[in-house]
Amino acid sequence: MNYTIQISVSGEFDHVVETTIDALKDEGFGVLCDIDVQATFEEKLGEAFRQYRILGACNPPLAHEGLTADMDLGALLPCNVVVYETDDGEIMVSAVDARQLVGIADNEALDSIATEVHDRFERVLASIADELESPSAA
Repeated sequence: MNYTIQISVSGEFDHVVETTIDALKDEGFGVLCDIDVQATFEEKLGEAFRQYRILGACNPPLAHEGLTADMDLGALLPCNVVVYETDDGEIMVSAVDARQLVGIADNEALDSIATEVHDRFERVLASIADELESPSAA
C-alpha cells in the first residue's frame, strides 16, 4: 500500500526544503514543526544519518473542519511532508497521502477533507517540480 505521494528533484538540500515550505504556504499550509532528523540522531545517538527533515504541515481551515467531524483526528495531525537525500544524490520530497491516512479513521465525513488535502499536496509537489529540476516523479 502506498501511503505517500512523492517526487525526486535535483538541487541543494536546504533550497529544496525552503522551496517545499513556500509551496506548502501557497496551498494554505503552515509548518508547525520542522524536525531535523540528521541533527537529532547526531545529538541524541552520536550516529551519522543522511539529511532528512520532517515538516509538520497544517491547513487551519481544513484541520478545523476535520476536528469538528472527528475529535480523535488530532492523533493523525499534522500531515507530514519529508525531504531527504537518496542514496543516488537526489532529493526526495514525500507527502503523506491524506486519503490513506484518514482512511484508517473510517469516518465518511472526513473523506472530502482528505481528498482536498491530497489534491493540495499534489499541487505542492507539482510546484516544487516546476521550480526545481525534476528528473523523475515517483
